[in-house]
Amino acid sequence: MGQIYFGVSGERWVRFISALTRLRGRLDSTLVFTDARPMTLPDELAAFYRRNGFGDVVGARPLTVRVYTGCMLVPLPNIETRRRFLKYHDLHHLITGYSVGRIGEGEVSAWELGTGSAFVSPTLGVMNLIALSTGLVLEPKRMWRAFRRGCSSRNLYPAAVRADVESGRWPDIWTLRKELLEVRASSVPTAARATEFALYAAVAMLIHAAIAVPAVVARFITDITLGYSVFQAVKPKKRIDIY
Repeated sequence: MGQIYFGVSGERWVRFISALTRLRGRLDSTLVFTDARPMTLPDELAAFYRRNGFGDVVGARPLTVRVYTGCMLVPLPNIETRRRFLKYHDLHHLITGYSVGRIGEGEVSAWELGTGSAFVSPTLGVMNLIALSTGLVLEPKRMWRAFRRGCSSRNLYPAAVRADVESGRWPDIWTLRKELLEVRASSVPTAARATEFALYAAVAMLIHAAIAVPAVVARFITDITLGYSVFQAVKPKKRIDIY
């Protein structure tokens, strides 16, 4: 009996105790997380900026901003409309869970178009179309799903809603998500929404071509001037931020 206890059965007992200890540690961690107070919206934004390498200061941005256009990042003017709405766009990332990569930016832009962002500000709609164009090239089905999701959601762009955010009406991201995400039933038929999305997609690709073609030509001329071969100049740059 002693050999059995200290042999195979003993090893199983040790493994059981080790597994039980790990489980207790996980439960303790869960309890600590559950008891912790939710992060405020400013805290959530600050953490979002740190995670993505944007810095801690909201609104601290350069005069130009690099925008995803196909396989390139093209510098465009950081216009006042973008600076005014940027904070709320970033909150949309937190609400929807879409990433800040090329596909994620396309998804959040498709979602915003579905919520009616272009009717709040036509300039904002154009900015959404620029990001949507790259998403359409990479993951068109995901863009359509994000747009449909936006059709049943609300955005933060109207002046009254932005004032509510600044006044602290929603203390954390969870309450904000419950208020905005998929909260309204769409009375518009799916066929009409598909037509609307197709129009957005067509305009987005025209904008994409208007930005991308001159950018590709400029990059080709610059690379040739710097001494690169034609092959090196036309070779796409490998990126890891497609997600």
